Amino acid sequence: MKRFFSAVLLITLVAMPVLTLAQKPGRPGVLQLQSPQNPRLGFVIHGGAGVITRGSLTPEEEAEYRKKLEEAVLAGYAALKAGKTGLDAIEIAIRILEDSPLFNAGKGAVFTADGKNELDAAIMDGKSLNAGAVAGLHHIKNPITLARAVMEKSPHVMMIGEGAEKFAKEQNMDFVPESYFFTQRRWDSLQKIIKQEKENEKNKKSSSFEGVPGSLRELPSNKFGTVGAVALDKDGNLAAGTSTGGMTYKKYGRVGDVPVIGAGTYADNSTCAVSATGWGEFFIRLGVARDISALMEYRALPIQQAVDLVIQQKLQKAGGDGGVIAIDKFGNIGISFNSEGMYRAYIDKDGKAVVEIYKD
Repeated sequence: MKRFFSAVLLITLVAMPVLTLAQKPGRPGVLQLQSPQNPRLGFVIHGGAGVITRGSLTPEEEAEYRKKLEEAVLAGYAALKAGKTGLDAIEIAIRILEDSPLFNAGKGAVFTADGKNELDAAIMDGKSLNAGAVAGLHHIKNPITLARAVMEKSPHVMMIGEGAEKFAKEQNMDFVPESYFFTQRRWDSLQKIIKQEKENEKNKKSSSFEGVPGSLRELPSNKFGTVGAVALDKDGNLAAGTSTGGMTYKKYGRVGDVPVIGAGTYADNSTCAVSATGWGEFFIRLGVARDISALMEYRALPIQQAVDLVIQQKLQKAGGDGGVIAIDKFGNIGISFNSEGMYRAYIDKDGKAVVEIYKD
């Protein structure tokens, strides 16, 4: 009799839909039924994390950021509602952010120590675990589109520099002159760092920590305007994408976490999709995006707990800063950052766009 009762109970539990929390990240949520057979569409974007406190932006600047974030998140979500894939939605939203001078990706990319703009991007399909990444680009208007082409139209995962741009020509990508990426505020940020580094050298003062100029930490505008998106589409497939101009004053072909699959970008239908922003060296060392997925896979952590454990504890302890956006296979989202703020937007359970900037 006991065995019969246990078997019935087991069958009942297996047949039940999973009970999950659909909530605003970091705040109590409303309990609702979701299941793999009926996931809700989900879409989240970010525009970078950093020293973004109330008062650091003028009302006009804040309104401009909010408007562009809302435009991008609504465009991506509209694509999902129209039946397009998560990959389509991500490419659409990230292209909008790449075309804006507000963010450190595409048009608004920061400058290297040599006064150049170098662009990186990655995209990943949670269904197939296929991924595409590009790094060290100088002439590609929308790196996220080239990253997708690498994934879908080549046998490779990552292409860099001249080789990536040669492939881009074969794929008829949009090329632009290097001058297209020039923005005055990014150039001014570079000049401030160069000036500070010369003063440090003159005073024989150490200017680096972990290989990164100390002056980089002192300028809020340099921390770190990467853009990204994660999506759950109508077929229950997850996808993630990220695009960046890297770090101001970076040297010697430096590549950050964005195009490193498992560090700044990751998606797996069995767990979640993740896009990161922050001090890339730490995200690479910790394998941040894959670690979040692994915590969900091997420890069955809910998505918000997984992102908080990695960002608020592991990354914090290692000395890195930044944040992530993530979405699980049921449409629940997780957002976590240990910086003062992070540009972010998502579609809530009622299908409304929510745009946030500050920590509180």
